[in-house]
Amino acid sequence: MKFKILLPLIIIAAGLAWALDNYLSYKNIETINSEIPLKQALDGEQISKIRVYKSKRILEILTSKGVAKSYKIALGREPEGHKEVQGDGKTPEGNYTINGKNPNSAYHLNLGISYPNKADVAHAKSLGKSAGGDIKIHGLPNKFSYLGQSIAAFGDWTEGCIALVNDDMDELFEHVKIGTPIEILP
Repeated sequence: MKFKILLPLIIIAAGLAWALDNYLSYKNIETINSEIPLKQALDGEQISKIRVYKSKRILEILTSKGVAKSYKIALGREPEGHKEVQGDGKTPEGNYTINGKNPNSAYHLNLGISYPNKADVAHAKSLGKSAGGDIKIHGLPNKFSYLGQSIAAFGDWTEGCIALVNDDMDELFEHVKIGTPIEILP
């Protein structure tokens, strides 16, 4: 009887410890101009590139003048290393472009990333696998409750995509154009 009560409590405690650890890590990420709207941070400049630092969990918006603004992000559930095959939970690394905008996705908006490129396909094929695809920058899942969105905002949980909180995704979606280069670094 005691075991039936104790086991769920242990599971809940472990989940809360994981969430707290991720929150504390996420909270300490330093961003640039996070307090001002992207339109103001751009100061009339066009976005020239998006740069992602996977290890820092940062997405930067660059113009000809440098970094205009940066955002905290979540990555694939297995964030270390370059995406090799479909289902590996990794976020790709390399140079791609934004190749689509979808306001009606299962997530709060999305920007398509041109993964896989020819080298990605060839590498996966050499392993006898598919490289996968459908890698996006997106907001949180539409089906999540407020509590679910709060939890998903911290830690790595996607299948390889780059996720932002919905307010940040609104800004990106408005200002990023199809064809914008994106560089994803380790």
